[in-house]
Amino acid sequence: MDSHNLFATRWTYWSMRAEYGVVLLVSAVALALHLGEVRWWAFALLFVYIDVIGYIPGAIAFRRAHGGDISKVFYVMYNVMHSLVSAAVVAGIWCLIWGPEWALLALPIHLFGDRALFGNFLKPFGVTFEPTTHPLYREFAISYEKQQQRSQSAESGLRKLTSA
Repeated sequence: MDSHNLFATRWTYWSMRAEYGVVLLVSAVALALHLGEVRWWAFALLFVYIDVIGYIPGAIAFRRAHGGDISKVFYVMYNVMHSLVSAAVVAGIWCLIWGPEWALLALPIHLFGDRALFGNFLKPFGVTFEPTTHPLYREFAISYEKQQQRSQSAESGLRKLTSA
């Protein structure tokens, strides 16, 4: 993916998930090393507010619409709540009011877990709220994969010619 090609291939998608997985692991290890110092009610609150505000209302609306279109407000709510920027703002406000604490690890654990374990990133308006493959993306992916295979085949043939 780059600034002119806003899509991920299977490889780049899994690479992004792996990067988030590393940060998830670091966050989980930090939590494990400080289990006795965690205020668990605060951890639970910080972990669940993201989905209570950002996911559950949209999921309910999507199911009520039987998989049809739902208001874009639900996408905005999801994206705002699942943003590292809003998590940083929440963490900053929390630190100003209650001070820094290990329970704040709930924020990166939730967000990096969503990305690494479930493959969930921010939601664009043009796809369904719950993951399903967009027909245009399916066509693109098939076409792109065929182009990659043709390119690799041509490259392999060129190598055989030049090595002979």
